Amino acid sequence: MIFSANAIGTHYLRATMALTKRWLWRLKREPAGLATALIQPALWLILFGNLFARGNVVTGYSYIAFMTAGVVVMTVFNGALSGGMEILFDRESGMLQRLITAPISSSTILTSRFAFVLVLTSVQTLLILLVAASLVVQIASGTAGLLLILMVGILLGIGITALSMALAFGLQGHSQFFSIIGFLSLPLIFASNALAPLANMPSWLQWIAQLNPMTYAISSVRALILQGFDWGLLVSMGGIITAFDALMVLISLWAMQRALD
Repeated sequence: MIFSANAIGTHYLRATMALTKRWLWRLKREPAGLATALIQPALWLILFGNLFARGNVVTGYSYIAFMTAGVVVMTVFNGALSGGMEILFDRESGMLQRLITAPISSSTILTSRFAFVLVLTSVQTLLILLVAASLVVQIASGTAGLLLILMVGILLGIGITALSMALAFGLQGHSQFFSIIGFLSLPLIFASNALAPLANMPSWLQWIAQLNPMTYAISSVRALILQGFDWGLLVSMGGIITAFDALMVLISLWAMQRALD
């Protein structure tokens, strides 16, 4: 029985890795898209950071240091929100049906997309922090804080990717998918503390921002960059994001099963 369980686990892992390599290979075949995915977040930091640097948006820190957390989480959010796109294209081309009939667990389709998105967004996060360091932004929590920043990004990425895949399984075509994620992306970014502190927002926008999972991820990353370790904040923010992830994963699994049935 132990051997059987180990064999099943090994088979599942190999299937997940094979599908993840497939997504990475697709990205490799599109060098312009890969370059854009890596460079664009750094440009956001440079352009937005310098645009608002002369204002009085924050006190006690440079605006670029303040905004670094926002750019990190915005990048994870945008990458994860597009995570279901390839699933939708596979549905339309008939490739998804072939994957489902292959001798692998259908859930490896989800786990491979999680792995792909989280690898890509982690690389983007490291690049953003490298650019921020060149702009004299230091992470107050040091190397351990850097690892926690990556973990926060991964935690948020799981929930947003699950939401994206639920849309990919639930919608009829890619035009609807792009319309919805295009509608969601900018409003959710502005309805968070990515660009300004919550205290600077009108009360109605503060209320909306507190329903936005991005706000909790940004608060965690920002504390690690500007202040150091605030374990109470990190645990509470992490708990909220984890609850969001669990809900989104359940919805994603339900949407996949409904589409397969």
